[in-house]
Amino acid sequence: MNRFLSPAAGVLVGLLANGCVNPGQQERPPHAAMGVMVGEVTPNSAVVQVRLARTLHPVKRDVSGQTGWVLFALTPEEEYGKSNATLVVESVQAVAEHDFIARAVFKNLKSGTRYRCYTQIGRTLESLRTGPTARFQTLPGSTGAKPVRFVVVTGMNYAKFHGDPRIDLAQHLLENNTNLPRPYAGPDKHLGYPGLASILRLKPDFFVGTGDNVYYDTPDKPRAETIPELRQKWHEQFVQPRYRDLFAEVPTYWMVDDHDYRIDDGDNSGDYNPTPAVGRRMMLEQLPLGAMGDDSIKTYRTHRVSKDLQIWFPEGRMYRSHNATPDGPGKTIWGAEQKAWLKRTLAASDARFKLLISPTPMVGPDDVRKTDNHTNHGGFRHERDEFFAWLKESGVAQSGFYIMCGDRHWQYHAVHPTGIEEFSCGALVDANSRLGRKPGDPASTDPEGLIKQLYAQTVRSGGFLMVEVNPKTNETPARLKFIWHDEFGKELHTTVK
Repeated sequence: MNRFLSPAAGVLVGLLANGCVNPGQQERPPHAAMGVMVGEVTPNSAVVQVRLARTLHPVKRDVSGQTGWVLFALTPEEEYGKSNATLVVESVQAVAEHDFIARAVFKNLKSGTRYRCYTQIGRTLESLRTGPTARFQTLPGSTGAKPVRFVVVTGMNYAKFHGDPRIDLAQHLLENNTNLPRPYAGPDKHLGYPGLASILRLKPDFFVGTGDNVYYDTPDKPRAETIPELRQKWHEQFVQPRYRDLFAEVPTYWMVDDHDYRIDDGDNSGDYNPTPAVGRRMMLEQLPLGAMGDDSIKTYRTHRVSKDLQIWFPEGRMYRSHNATPDGPGKTIWGAEQKAWLKRTLAASDARFKLLISPTPMVGPDDVRKTDNHTNHGGFRHERDEFFAWLKESGVAQSGFYIMCGDRHWQYHAVHPTGIEEFSCGALVDANSRLGRKPGDPASTDPEGLIKQLYAQTVRSGGFLMVEVNPKTNETPARLKFIWHDEFGKELHTTVK
């Protein structure tokens, strides 16, 4: 539980600002090698985490954890450094059971308010020293008519960016009918993905990882199967300096897809590792969705961002039927409970814009060979078609509803024959990108050319999708803008609603 300190607790600000409390008692102090991450921000709450490590950099492809303590101190940005600052303080132990991740959940925050969370870390509470600092803003909420900007990404493939000789190039060519792009070769490679620096320069309000945040199965021989191997994938990803820089300034929301749940196109069938239970455990352990160890967390959820915007994060892997099941009324990606929740909350929302941010596509088109998403023949089209029909009949489709998706390694804006529109963010990492299937392509899920694409990349590129929502003014109505960028921040295309 959060401990609210009196104004006199401003003394703590000085301790944090001046560095160590008692460094002499610490023989080998832990490091916050992966910085600090803020997640699941609402109008009145936020989750903050720090992982303690023995080293600042990977050793033998991993960053070993270390036990210790993290003291989190949260204050409104406007009060930072003042002697009468309002502080909320939480001390959390980092233990091996939770991969040495200390996580604090802050509640009763003020909506639309900028906060600073600064930390102290140490082996004991008596030997703390300055840790990383994070800044974030709580959501404006349903009454806040404020501008909002956020980014959506997918496909953050570490092995393809850095180059891994164990990647099966022949298998990639067979599945994608294209040669794998070369690994990144810039002099700043050691900093990590250029797309992260491009995002930070744009200063979005938050960051959405739609899944494929790490790749347990790249390389596929050997692929990650055990818990230490799965954790290592997250360690090598988030220790990259550009992640640390970005997450210190931009809060996050997370979903997982196939590659960071089990295996490519995976479902919950098959006697292999990681099991579905372990895949879910890794998501809740590594990503700041809620309190550490809370197994009751729903990985599907919705957030009212502002008066004009509400976003939905559906869960696409944990409740699905087996991919091999014949398509029909009983086959589902979402499961009955989630589907009912999705319809209920969409129908109840009075937000001007309603964005369903899906880990996988619902319009496409996609590769005809696949069977694991809502666009695929033999996949889950029946559920998609029933949902689209409900969107039209309920009126949700006509009230500012749009789909955004990850998973696909190319950017596009597609319109289904029903009029439902989908915006794909494409792969963040250029070395993980490719050109996509077009309507009318016999090798696509739309050989008849019934889908209309208003934008599709013609040059292969990594990048991300920026979304801007601007409230109504005396001169203009509320506006929703989709802006695609390449990984260096160049604007590629813009659509305004």
